Amino acid sequence: MTAFLVVWLGQMVSVLASSMSHFGLTIWMYQRTESATALGLMQVAFITPFLALSPIAGVMVDRHNRKLMMMVSDVTAVIATGGVFALLVWGRLEFWHLYIAAVLNGLGNTFQWPAYSAAITTMVPKAHYSRANGLMSLLEAGPGVVAPMLAGALLPVIGLVGILLLDFLTFFLAIAALLVVVVPQPVPSQAGMEARGSLWHEAAYGFRYIWQRPSLLGLQMVFFFGNLFFGMAYTLLPPMVLARTSHNSVIFGLVQSTGAVGAVVGGVLMSLWGGFRRRVHGVLLGWMVSALGVIVIGVGRGLFVWLPGAFIAAVAAPLVNASNQAIWQAKVPPDVQGRVFSARRLIAWFTNPVSPILAGTLADFVFEPALRRPDGAAMALAPLVGSGAGAGMGLLIVVCGLLGLAVPIIAYLLPAIRHVEMILPDHDDRR
Repeated sequence: MTAFLVVWLGQMVSVLASSMSHFGLTIWMYQRTESATALGLMQVAFITPFLALSPIAGVMVDRHNRKLMMMVSDVTAVIATGGVFALLVWGRLEFWHLYIAAVLNGLGNTFQWPAYSAAITTMVPKAHYSRANGLMSLLEAGPGVVAPMLAGALLPVIGLVGILLLDFLTFFLAIAALLVVVVPQPVPSQAGMEARGSLWHEAAYGFRYIWQRPSLLGLQMVFFFGNLFFGMAYTLLPPMVLARTSHNSVIFGLVQSTGAVGAVVGGVLMSLWGGFRRRVHGVLLGWMVSALGVIVIGVGRGLFVWLPGAFIAAVAAPLVNASNQAIWQAKVPPDVQGRVFSARRLIAWFTNPVSPILAGTLADFVFEPALRRPDGAAMALAPLVGSGAGAGMGLLIVVCGLLGLAVPIIAYLLPAIRHVEMILPDHDDRR
């Protein structure tokens, strides 16, 4: 795993610096707009090109050199961060410039995930897939713990300009790490031969591949519905905590930080342990553990319940993601993984724009009013979640946690999902 670790370390430094930049730019933007909507639009600007272009990115990853595709996200980030840095130095930076930067970063990240996921298959022995994916989970979660503290300490010293410059320079470190390692190209397979055709034909191939394999489709549906319910719960977490604590941002920060610590601990454990021998148990049991954590958060009315709930919900996430990733990397031929993995991510993330709208609407117009009326039928649930501001959101989080728990339980009852690793042969067993 030496080559993979070199690339991983380069990315870890770069992602940490980027997280610091994001922290600083979030403060900068809010100071100038005082608008939560303005901040939310940055996420929309990032995710829209990602969702729209994922199938095309998957084709490009499979058609072209994997190392080159892995560099695309770093190159686009260099352009986006360099542009923001220059505008800030010249005193010309406006908040709408950050939307353009977010679009560029979204375009780059469209290539990053399928390229890195597919590259792991050719860089790392199959026995270490789960460990490598555990490290990738750590890469996603680790900066969330450290970056706010580092950025908070450095902002008074070097300012936002210094942090952006640091971020800009670390991209070249990540690119250098890629340049010094060998990323093997996949061996052509029968599936790769079948996938060849026009750009649109190949873009659709990933969806056809999943649709034709009920076990993989069922596994993906676990993530589709799981992400829907968990997305709703995590959308409600900030307003629920703030409503129950009279807008105490310190308590909210502690809850968020505890979740980030849980994800880091889970990533470390997964990278050392490697997960269950039957990886499907890691996926389904991990979802169950996370759902229990979400339920604990919903019934909690104070810090000493929210903290363990946030930790439990987050600590199992690396087990879920690394185990699932290892299944797909073992089953899907490497030369079509870009297309298939992009289709996977699009299916799994399709609920991202839906969850916040659904959660907000139900909370504002159904659950919150129901638990603020003393004579309402929902007051029978007051012993579970309390009453008053935030109680309705807490109840909705509990409902989402219960639905999220039902998803893996139902999956366990379906042989096509439960036996996915026995039903489908590994791609290197088909020769």
